[in-house]
Amino acid sequence: MSFSFYPPNNTRQTLGRLIVQLSTDPQVGALAPISNVQISIKQTSSNGDATTLAELITNEVGQTSSVELEVPPLDYSLDPNNTQMPYSTYRIETSSSNYIDTLVRGVQVFADTLSIQPIYLQPTSRFQRQISTLSYNTYSRDLSENIIIGPATLYGNYPKKIPEAEIKPIIPSSGFITLSSVVVPEYIIVHAGSPNDNTAPNYTVPFLDYISNVASSEIYPTWPKETIRANIIAIVSFTLNRVFTEWYRNQGKSYTITNSTAYDHAFFYGRNLFDTIVPEVNDVFDIFVKRPALLQPLLTQYCDGVKSSCPNWMTQWGSKDLGDAGFSAEQILRNFYGNIELSNAPAVEGNPESYPGSPLQVGSSGAAVRQLQTQLNRISQNYPLIPKVAVTGNFDSATADAVRTFQQIFHLTQDGIVGKNTWYEISRIYVAVSKLAELG
Repeated sequence: MSFSFYPPNNTRQTLGRLIVQLSTDPQVGALAPISNVQISIKQTSSNGDATTLAELITNEVGQTSSVELEVPPLDYSLDPNNTQMPYSTYRIETSSSNYIDTLVRGVQVFADTLSIQPIYLQPTSRFQRQISTLSYNTYSRDLSENIIIGPATLYGNYPKKIPEAEIKPIIPSSGFITLSSVVVPEYIIVHAGSPNDNTAPNYTVPFLDYISNVASSEIYPTWPKETIRANIIAIVSFTLNRVFTEWYRNQGKSYTITNSTAYDHAFFYGRNLFDTIVPEVNDVFDIFVKRPALLQPLLTQYCDGVKSSCPNWMTQWGSKDLGDAGFSAEQILRNFYGNIELSNAPAVEGNPESYPGSPLQVGSSGAAVRQLQTQLNRISQNYPLIPKVAVTGNFDSATADAVRTFQQIFHLTQDGIVGKNTWYEISRIYVAVSKLAELG
């Protein structure tokens, strides 16, 4: 079911969609949806007055109905010369006697796009006890959450990237530390400030969530699919370079990466994500760029290409033009970075099983199908709309139905086929519902 709401005295009819998704925090306990929470969607005027556009209640999977909201024209996010904000911003408020109220400001909704706002709620009765054990956030919270999402980097004013060497020197005698192989970690620690700001908080974030957050902050979700994929791969490669070289830890820091655009990528704790970006992240999160004969992921620096120029780097608007012209993600990356290879990380820490290499669908059989069925059954304990299936190792129509329900709940293409993006989303949710996160 979808509802439409339009700001008063506004005749534009361009629409975007928004869903709010509530759950318990998987870094405190097992992931579980939170139902029967009141959600208010509001728009704030220039003088600070807030108009309520929708009052909704979360359902059994912790989600609101899809709400259609008025947004700027689609062309605003497709034109590099446009100076007007290409999305609308909304505020979301939660209200429940059992959970700490949360306010999210700056939620971005684009034309023809589904915006997904995940919110992790803390129970009121156990809040004081839990706050002493939270490790993903180093500062104390008030009795209400206040999350602020900053402007998209292509629209807002952010420092441009300070150039660095794309390959870091590995000199053992210098004390420069690197890992022995390229791995996708389960978590990374994000410093919410520049490396020179020792007062900024750190967040321990699942790797896939981090990449989705950055991509939703750094590019527009309305761009061509191959452009989105190319930019995600560049973000992954840059991040894995920071992981592989232990760049900040080698400088005595306690984190993996920062959210300063002068040094790394934009990241906003608690921000909304987009349905055109999250599935692509699940599909390419283990792919990185490298130079031939080198192990180290390339530090794939880029700029917007309009407000700033960056010879020998990818430009985001330039990648959009190439996507419009029919270039593949690999062709886009080669166009900007030259002689490169795309490589898969040889290991993925924290996932129970690696993707079997080809899609699972009706007629498939074997250990991977058995693993899939086991994971779906465990997830269904927390998300009972997903029907339980017999663990036979044979991908039958009942398994396809369970997959389709999972895909519907987690905003994936509902085809009943377990490709790479669905496999890793099932894997991610399985880990979240079945155990406490072990944070180091």
